[in-house]
Amino acid sequence: MDHNVIQPRQQTTAATTTGSSATSASASATTSQFTLPANAAPGQIVFTQPPLQSTSYYKIASGEYITFGWNFTGLYVTPTSLTVSAACENGNTYPVGPSNGVIPGNAQSVVWYPYGYQTANPSLPLAQATYTLQIWGDQGPSAAPTAGYLEANSELQFALYTPQPYTPLASGWQCTGCGGALAQLSAHPASVALVTTLLVVFLSGFTTLRRVWI
Repeated sequence: MDHNVIQPRQQTTAATTTGSSATSASASATTSQFTLPANAAPGQIVFTQPPLQSTSYYKIASGEYITFGWNFTGLYVTPTSLTVSAACENGNTYPVGPSNGVIPGNAQSVVWYPYGYQTANPSLPLAQATYTLQIWGDQGPSAAPTAGYLEANSELQFALYTPQPYTPLASGWQCTGCGGALAQLSAHPASVALVTTLLVVFLSGFTTLRRVWI
């Protein structure tokens, strides 16, 4: 993990006052400062799981967990916490993770159990759709990028679906696309030509055999 965190320099001052009959001490004051490089850019999240190159599909089913993982780069100020949410294409937003979407600021992964969320929140169920994973730190989801601080990220997309229950053939299962495929096959010119050729070969063979028999 590339936090690149510069630890603050601490300065402590203390003052002591003495009297003729008693001695008292004043409270200590502590100040913290840190210095950013002049060319520092905003801190970034780089996803490691799942890959960004393609949309990953996950089942909403019992025992099916999703792990999102990332690294930090160019981060000088570690946030106190991260907020992780899944924004659905239907307009709803769902917290991601076991702690209502809020995790420690130095976390590099979060595990989500969509089926558990679905069971606990029947009034706002997860849709079978595409989602955008959103992560932000102390600056908030829409704050302007600031050098050294974590910039909000919404690059990762994934999809959720609910698997259909198994239906045996004896219970009336039917192939939904088979009829359409057969219709396309029968209408294709190559299919018509093949059927015609086979019919000609069959009739020719039958005629030859009939002559031999006679």
